[in-house]
Amino acid sequence: MLSRSPELISTPPTLNPIDLLASHLECEHLTLPTGSSVFARGSAATAIYAVKRGIVELVGKNGEKTCYRPGELFSFQDIVWRESAHGSDALARTPVEVLRLERLSFLNLLHHHPTLALLLIGQQHNRLREQRASGTCVY
Repeated sequence: MLSRSPELISTPPTLNPIDLLASHLECEHLTLPTGSSVFARGSAATAIYAVKRGIVELVGKNGEKTCYRPGELFSFQDIVWRESAHGSDALARTPVEVLRLERLSFLNLLHHHPTLALLLIGQQHNRLREQRASGTCVY
């Protein structure tokens, strides 16, 4: 019987959505000052965004607000569900570094890294749990 020593067993590296997006050749790196618009409600929804540093706040048409922090992706709902326009304004609430990846490149990334979809679902689950616990969940 063959036994393995613990040092020979390797674990796969942890999948990080920000690193995956940043490593994509077509990913744009944007640096914006506080108060800048990342995108405006009604503008064409053609890309997914990720916060690398800072806080981005999305403000919906009815005034509902959602903050995204480092490591979180946003606007994927608009491009995955094939919306033609953004339903929210995205504003930099602090100086931010944002990654931007076009829709087709993002879908290609999902095809090559399907566990990225699970990470996005996990992020949404955590966000909903936090909102429900704080009483700020919008239905």
